[in-house]
Amino acid sequence: MGYLGRGLAWVAKRPKQYLFGLIPAFIALALFGTGLVFLGIYAGDLAEWITPFADGWSSGSRSALRVITALAIFGTGAFLSVILFTAVTLLIGEPFYESIAVRVEESQGGAPPEPDVPLHVQILRGVRDAIVIGLMAIGFGVVFFVLGFVPVIGQTVVPVAAACVTGFFLAGELTAIALERRGLRRKDRFALLRRNWLLVVGFGAATVVLFLIPLGAVFAMPGAVAGGTLLARERLAPANVGLSAPGVPGLPTSGLPGTGPSR
Repeated sequence: MGYLGRGLAWVAKRPKQYLFGLIPAFIALALFGTGLVFLGIYAGDLAEWITPFADGWSSGSRSALRVITALAIFGTGAFLSVILFTAVTLLIGEPFYESIAVRVEESQGGAPPEPDVPLHVQILRGVRDAIVIGLMAIGFGVVFFVLGFVPVIGQTVVPVAAACVTGFFLAGELTAIALERRGLRRKDRFALLRRNWLLVVGFGAATVVLFLIPLGAVFAMPGAVAGGTLLARERLAPANVGLSAPGVPGLPTSGLPGTGPSR
């Protein structure tokens, strides 16, 4: 949570960077906002379509089941939107957030050099990573959707678990820019995240809660990127050239640019 607060404070002190980072977030908001509005409008119809077996039930039981189903449908959509919103926003605004991440690193002692990878390769990797993470998110979304029908647990434990899982993936997206500059691809990045999962989930879940506030995902996105950059720089990334990331077997130990001293 502290890294999220530091990221928000960093952009608050730099209004030009903050406004610069809002542009791709507003574009993504228009896309996902439209989708969620339609989902909210038709969630009841979808619930009725999914539960034809309840047509012969008493009106009270039928209504209760379909209300729960509609809430589960919309909750699943919101779960996927939080994860995919960040992935799509970062994909749309890669030049914007790359600039913010570099400036954050420079304010902390210097940014690693940009990897010598052609632009088209970077774009293809970004699209592929977004698709892979999206498919994983959909898989978890289906699981949470089904578990949402379990009495009591579906309305208490499942939302908390969903927030933690969402936070993990969200933190993976928000730390990606800083870690990719250090030569870490998706598999290596997620190996680091798993080794530091409590720290990562703490940062990510706090960001999820902030993103669930209306328009929170838009206005907090630049600060979340800054916080993710600080987290990656100080706690996740290899400390020096020639040192592998902690606990990640097989991670290349050569050619990884180092970071400044931890704070």
